[in-house]
Amino acid sequence: MNEPEIIRSMLGVTAKENPRTIAVIGLSEDPSKPSHYVSAYMQQHGYKLYPINPSITEVLGEQSYASLSDLPIKPDIVDVFRLPKFIPAIVDEMIQLGLPNLWVQQGIINLEAANRAEAAGIQVVMDRCIMVEHRYLAPR
Repeated sequence: MNEPEIIRSMLGVTAKENPRTIAVIGLSEDPSKPSHYVSAYMQQHGYKLYPINPSITEVLGEQSYASLSDLPIKPDIVDVFRLPKFIPAIVDEMIQLGLPNLWVQQGIINLEAANRAEAAGIQVVMDRCIMVEHRYLAPR
């Protein structure tokens, strides 16, 4: 978990011609919330977002979905902005769908769920901000 090579691998290509896809669980419409401004940053850097929030229909110009199972594609990364108690169910759904990469945002930790994910072959980054890591790794 959190190995630098896994972080680099997950962030992958950032060119707009070949964007990576990120399902953002808990993406808020509120621009002051980290889920919103972090996702906006990633979108501005060429990533295609798939918001997962059953209480909204659209955010950041993208249709919102109720769950990972409702997505029209298999995202490269599942980025989570939810409380630790919700991570096990997200891992279960990822295992069921065969999704490869789980990114759990800074301040959110559920080691049991991370261990289950890794045992199922899912790469895990936990308690790290995807925006901060991208800024660190992006070419200057």
